[in-house]
Amino acid sequence: MIQSVASRRHAIADDLRNQITTGRIQPGERLPSESELASRYRVSTPTLRNALAVLQAEGLVEKIHGKGNYVRHKLSRVTYVGGGPMTEAWIGAAEALRVTITTNFKARGDLAALLGVSARSPLTEFVCLSYEGKRPHSLARIYVPLDLASAGGTHEAPWSGRVEARLAELRPPMFDIRETVSARLPTPEEASTLRISSALAVLAITRVAADAAGRVVEAALLVLPGDRADALFTTHHTTEVRGTEE
Repeated sequence: MIQSVASRRHAIADDLRNQITTGRIQPGERLPSESELASRYRVSTPTLRNALAVLQAEGLVEKIHGKGNYVRHKLSRVTYVGGGPMTEAWIGAAEALRVTITTNFKARGDLAALLGVSARSPLTEFVCLSYEGKRPHSLARIYVPLDLASAGGTHEAPWSGRVEARLAELRPPMFDIRETVSARLPTPEEASTLRISSALAVLAITRVAADAAGRVVEAALLVLPGDRADALFTTHHTTEVRGTEE
């Protein structure tokens, strides 16, 4: 019986996955070349690449341009805690954080809508890239109206866990936080920055924080690779105690 292309693709992915999960192929180890694997499994190179794409989407294999396919080291998972301070909610297991700050960033249409300002209004942008070891772990872009956070120029600094404290110094206290969570494929820029496959889904979280007067003082766009992220939201219910009438 002749196997379909899809069946062969899944059979190859299953075999390689089994070798990886059982330790026969170790994390960090380079897989044989695509032509060698195609010959071994007696399939065409496109079929072999489709099988590897399945493993890349699962976060088991990483393709490094010009070098080949490697078994990925397992990264620690981060649990995003909804409603909490930014650093506690997001950084999680990250060991280091690099922040690039740009002032006079012009608000485009979607950012203007999130922040409730006119298009091209000046903002301060904080691009936060967390690392576990030498590997990028998660990405966040935080925007604050320029009149609340004027840092001057563009600069980069290694801030380990200091983002929330810095933001708290710049803007009024947050009174209300609204979060939107969705799963999607990464943009080419996100995939390149996080060094993940463009076929690996990410958890995209949009946080909008307002002060007690209702003014939006911060908008954050977080991207967490789906192979290492969970989201946790807790709802506290209050029980109304009624007095007895006499």
